[in-house]
Amino acid sequence: MHEVILSVGIDIGTSTTQLVFSELTIENQATSYTVPRISIVDKKVIFRSEIFFTPLLSQTEIDGEAVKQILESQYHKAGIKPEEIKTGAVIITGETARKENANVVLDRLSGLAGDFVVATAGPDLESVLSGRGAGADNFSKEKRTVVANVDVGGGTSNIAVFDHGNLIGTTCLDIGGRLIKVDRGTKRITYIYSKIQKLAERLGIPISVGEIADAAKIRSICTLMADLIGQSLHTLPKSDYYNEIFTNGGNGLKEEVIPKAVTFSGGVADYIYQEAGNDLFQYGDVGIILGQEIRRNRFLQNLELYQAVETIRATVVGAGTHTTEISGSTISYEKNQLPMKNIPILKISEEEEKTCQGIEESIRRQIPLYISEGEAEQIAISFAGTGYSGFAGIQELAQAIINGAKELISIRYPLLIVAEHDIAKALGHALNVKLKHSKEVICIDGIRTQSGDYIDIGEPIGEGRVVPVVIKTLIFNS
Repeated sequence: MHEVILSVGIDIGTSTTQLVFSELTIENQATSYTVPRISIVDKKVIFRSEIFFTPLLSQTEIDGEAVKQILESQYHKAGIKPEEIKTGAVIITGETARKENANVVLDRLSGLAGDFVVATAGPDLESVLSGRGAGADNFSKEKRTVVANVDVGGGTSNIAVFDHGNLIGTTCLDIGGRLIKVDRGTKRITYIYSKIQKLAERLGIPISVGEIADAAKIRSICTLMADLIGQSLHTLPKSDYYNEIFTNGGNGLKEEVIPKAVTFSGGVADYIYQEAGNDLFQYGDVGIILGQEIRRNRFLQNLELYQAVETIRATVVGAGTHTTEISGSTISYEKNQLPMKNIPILKISEEEEKTCQGIEESIRRQIPLYISEGEAEQIAISFAGTGYSGFAGIQELAQAIINGAKELISIRYPLLIVAEHDIAKALGHALNVKLKHSKEVICIDGIRTQSGDYIDIGEPIGEGRVVPVVIKTLIFNS
């Protein structure tokens, strides 16, 4: 079995908006005598859009209509219709995710996304997508070392760290090339992000909106920003300002996560890897200077520098080719239930799922978190499923779910179960029998989730034996 599906990646960033279309090839890699094992075996970008400046109505509002027109023009140029898209991601990233109407813009773009494209923003997901798009995961596997990718965009620097191909840490810093904006004609400063203003003040560098951009002064500020990137990678001593630079008050990398090498992506990365022209403010920001200061910063003396596979396109390529997982072979679903989008995950911890009582109590305790206006919403109950593979174990697990999820079973939505281990077919069958087929049940497996995640499940593909799945975080910065 061999099938090719179309995926789209759309990235609406602080500086730029872009799109890629990709082909994902799925294939049954099992032998004739074993259970089907269907995987994504090839990913190929078939169209890369032009790179557009993200249109804004003001410092706090995205021009949603202008963004939509840009994307429609690229669909037309590629000769692809929204209904042909099977999976992918639309993400609003960086400082743009802080705009007042970010959620509204995503809603307006849903018509371009076909029946199954995820609309998401969140610094952790962005870090992972850009890291994979830049090739840091593959570098870490090939070189057998720990590689960090730093995606330096207009508003944020997203960091993902991979060890032998496995993700071991993410973080996000409010450091970027457009946190100070400069009028290209007058060379006057038009905008300074509040954290950068405070950083400059704390270190005695006077700078204000309206003054002529002084390259030496801005270079000093960009040196401090580069230092903070080095501190976040644990290659420089921590400064007093270190804990204040993380996006949304987040946390840095764990102390035991020590990169040995680094790649850079994002719009600023081109000026880390190559020399710039004479006009340092040609893009109306300080991105060129920031790139130069990162390249010459002392923290790189402690790290091996690899050339990223993608720089400014890393996030959008990651969104188009690395968001989709496949759940199949043992899934259980009814026709006409799919696709489903933006379903919150009710996660049962590994400790809780050690006993059926723990599973039952965890579900019952968490359901009130998903009740809106007196009624529970559609949610997905997720767990590993370890230790419940035999017939008796599956029956006990099914009964624990039913006991804990009575409130969900009574509402109009299907009972949706997401397991990490390969038990969905048997569990779905057990649930259907115990519920006497009075309730629609969807069970998928092979999918790992975390608390706070959301899930999208696409229409069945691969002769109906598998479904494309995207796990993501729907968190808008405040």
